[in-house]
Amino acid sequence: QVQLAESGGGLVQAGGSLRLSCAASGRTLISYVMGWFRQAPGKEREFVAAISRAGGNMYYANSVKGRFTISRENAKNMVYLQMSSLKPEDTAVYYCAADLSVVVAAEPTQYDYWGQGTQVTVSA
Repeated sequence: QVQLAESGGGLVQAGGSLRLSCAASGRTLISYVMGWFRQAPGKEREFVAAISRAGGNMYYANSVKGRFTISRENAKNMVYLQMSSLKPEDTAVYYCAADLSVVVAAEPTQYDYWGQGTQVTVSA
């Protein structure tokens, strides 16, 4: 198993940037497809980005493509989400998730482990 802990959230103005970090402990990170999801109050959990086990393939929701970048450093047990050109619509709790699979998925039910979430608030 793996434990995940997000950090880096906060309050930023529209157009600003944040980098979220996800620190993993337990099983080696290379075993997992990793994803970022977000959930705003009253809404369902939404796919943001995912990255393959070795980091060679990245996938993004259309709403964030071109603005967000997912990356991983398996040797450091770290996953990142660099967010730029932030919009008020990006306001949500952001979750890091791990999936014991060889395929990248945008479906939250496929992911096996979740962090506690970190709040991102973007003001107009």
